[in-house]
Amino acid sequence: MLLREKQEEIEEKILGPFAMKSTQTRGRLKAEEKCDIRTDFQRDRDRIIHCKAFRRMKHKTQVFISPEGDHYRTRLTHTLEVAQIARTIARALELNEDLTEAIALGHDLGHTPFGHAGEDTLNGLHRDGFEHNKQSLRVVDMIEKDGHGLNLTWEVRDGILNHRTSGKPSTMEGLVVRLSDKIAYTNHDIDDAIRAGVIKDIPQEFKEVIGDSSSSRINAMIRDTIANSEGIRDIRMSPEMKKTLGDLREFMFKTVYLSENALMEKEKVRNMLTFLYNYYLENTDQMDDEFIRLIKNGEHKDTVVCDYIACMTDRFSITAFKRLFIPTSWNIY
Repeated sequence: MLLREKQEEIEEKILGPFAMKSTQTRGRLKAEEKCDIRTDFQRDRDRIIHCKAFRRMKHKTQVFISPEGDHYRTRLTHTLEVAQIARTIARALELNEDLTEAIALGHDLGHTPFGHAGEDTLNGLHRDGFEHNKQSLRVVDMIEKDGHGLNLTWEVRDGILNHRTSGKPSTMEGLVVRLSDKIAYTNHDIDDAIRAGVIKDIPQEFKEVIGDSSSSRINAMIRDTIANSEGIRDIRMSPEMKKTLGDLREFMFKTVYLSENALMEKEKVRNMLTFLYNYYLENTDQMDDEFIRLIKNGEHKDTVVCDYIACMTDRFSITAFKRLFIPTSWNIY
């Protein structure tokens, strides 16, 4: 018996009735032979970890644009925190950890440079709009591996596409990631905002429910989610915890995300990415070869330019902007 088959047998024994088992996958976009060692979802997780888009996330903003300090979250560290929270919940509820982890690790692969400031900019520039969850799916389906894509399973792709609040994941594992994303970014954004001096602390009313540290907040939300999701085909919080999380997010929007300093930086991002978008729209031959090939293969020029901008890291986009639009002194000596 192959090692993969042994692992599939273990899944049948230890996973609960609401879990998505590897043998039940709807399959891939393109049929391929199964791995001798790994289950399909383990294979998807590995493909995501080893792809270029995953590595680029370490240089993409989470909330604070170009922060001075080594301890602020990036899109990559956010992704890892989501994966950790999601796996803890999935394990407690006897769900498929491998599927959960694969969705979590891939959910933000399509995010732009400069976080939501970049996303809002591209949404206003592209004729069809821009949403990072849809772009994440485009990354794994079309952009990675020089236009061939990662050929992930249907369940992982569904979880990536539907991880936002408005999404409706088809698996319990996808539902876990959707909620874990909110738990992660709400709590670590608080941590980073305090570190940056944007806020001093969260109001006392929140501390009375979830504690006064990042770990206590996350622990309280994880425990509440597990307790209120056991034995049902849904992932949910208690009404009190759901309200606390919603109120915390509202507090963060008022004091951090929509603060005067944040809006000023957002305007700088909008101007810079707009310049880059319009430049590459007129000079598509200046993009990397993998994007030029997408146009030659029939993709719309403006969509591929959007792909190119979205794939940029913060520092790559700044360097490109300086090279294209900022005069440099001649070296005459």
